[in-house]
Amino acid sequence: MTTQTTRADPASQQAGKDYKAGSEKAVAARNKLNNDEGKISVAQGVVQKIAGMACREMSGVHSMGTGGSRAFGAIRERIPGSSGPNVAQGVGVEVGETQAAIDLDIVVEYGVSVVELGRSIQRNVKTSIERMTGLEVVEVNVNVDDVNLPDTGDEPEQTRVS
Repeated sequence: MTTQTTRADPASQQAGKDYKAGSEKAVAARNKLNNDEGKISVAQGVVQKIAGMACREMSGVHSMGTGGSRAFGAIRERIPGSSGPNVAQGVGVEVGETQAAIDLDIVVEYGVSVVELGRSIQRNVKTSIERMTGLEVVEVNVNVDDVNLPDTGDEPEQTRVS
């Protein structure tokens, strides 16, 4: 289960002022999303799905979400008629009129450099969202919640209580 909170970016809260004074990216994002023909808005769910897919593309990501959300997701997937895996699991977003902030909870494969993987995820998620939505991504926070250990194939020893 992901927590969805909406925090309007300062650009929308301050009547069109840029989040970063004079930010060229914020101005460019506003020009892409608002023009003479009308306004384009992007829903949180869209940004969540793009971020989830972009994160899962990276080699070394075992799964996404915290322990509880992964367990709930596994149960939900087994229910007949469910829509399948939730690509937005483990993704939190805050979307304003021209900007977005992303929080990702991931499980990494054992042996993978967490720092290198985290930076790669940040780049891929930011690039994907900006390319597909026109929103300026102001931050991508990657939280590594667990490490998936390789399966040794050994059966646990059975003990017998006398």
